[in-house]
This record gives sequence, structure tokens and C-alpha cells, in this order.
Amino acid sequence: MAAVTVSDVQARMLRTLSSDEQALASTLLDDACLMIQTVAPGASDAAVKVVACRMVIRALGDGSDGSGVPVGATQGSMSALGYSQSWTVSGGAAGELYISKSDRRLLGLGDAIGSRSPTEDLVCAGSQST
Repeated sequence: MAAVTVSDVQARMLRTLSSDEQALASTLLDDACLMIQTVAPGASDAAVKVVACRMVIRALGDGSDGSGVPVGATQGSMSALGYSQSWTVSGGAAGELYISKSDRRLLGLGDAIGSRSPTEDLVCAGSQST
């Protein structure tokens, strides 16, 4: 598994994380790498590094107070005097670690179509014994 560091996250965020954010990023990187290893054990180290950093950046947010748009949001709306705001985040909630659709492609997890019948082994075993 690739060694992914807080410095890798900071380089992609183009800002220095506070000490609290660095501690959180370190823990989140461990979690992200475990999640990646579980779903894509054969992924390249480069892909693991990119995806883990992207997952942590989405969870941490961009640190700006300007737009208020969560990192990873694919849709959003705002209102003025009704004080309404809503966001759609692809794959997970803001602040949550998740592997996005583009991350899955980087890891080599395509949209393979297939199925497996639980009785298939029984049928195959029965045909071999005759």
C-alpha cells in the first residue's frame, strides 16, 4: 500500500493545514487507505495516493469561508430572505470519507456488469458427478 502523508494532502490543497487539521488528516488518511485497500487491493500506489488525498480533502473541506459550498458538491441552491440552502454531494455527505465515481475509475474499478447465482456451484457440481 502506498505511503500517503499529510504533506501530500497539503500539496493538493495548496494551503497549510492547522495542527488540528493535520492530526485529523493523518487519521483520515489511515481510514481512506483502509477503505481503498478493501475495495481495490490491486490498485497502483499512485492511484491510491491520489484517491486517498481526494477523499481526505473532501472530508476536511477547502478551509475557505467564501462560498460555503461543500467540497464534492455536485448541485446546490441558495435563497436570500428565506434562509434556505441545500447541496447534493455525490457519493457521500460533506465531511464523510467516500470513494467517488471518478475515484473508482482511477482505482481500476469499472462499471463491470455481471452476476452470480448462489445455486450455480450446485448445478456445476451435479453435472460433474454424472
